Amino acid sequence: MRQLENIISDRGSKYAVSGGHVTSRAEVDAFLKLLKKKKKYAKATHNSWGVLLPDGPLKSDDGEGGAGNIIIRMLEGAGLQNHLIVVTRWYGGKHLGGDRFRHVSEACRIYLAEK
Repeated sequence: MRQLENIISDRGSKYAVSGGHVTSRAEVDAFLKLLKKKKKYAKATHNSWGVLLPDGPLKSDDGEGGAGNIIIRMLEGAGLQNHLIVVTRWYGGKHLGGDRFRHVSEACRIYLAEK
């Protein structure tokens, strides 16, 4: 598991991105369980994720509508199969509007650039 914390901060909201190799839905679930063992991530407002598996893409917005699709598009653009990316957001009290989607994209870009 690779984690990059405090990569984006906007109006009180903070973002982190995590990822790792997975080959099945069971491994996705195990990865998320391991991530949420850290109290900080378990209490996050959103843990949105996406992965391209051989039998198709899987994603979850975790309440951040559309975030999973953004992650899937970033993975497709990078041609990265069997790799889960989780974008975590801790809500800071102010609505970000459309900026939240740019932050999800930027978190993925940062993660993929360091891959």
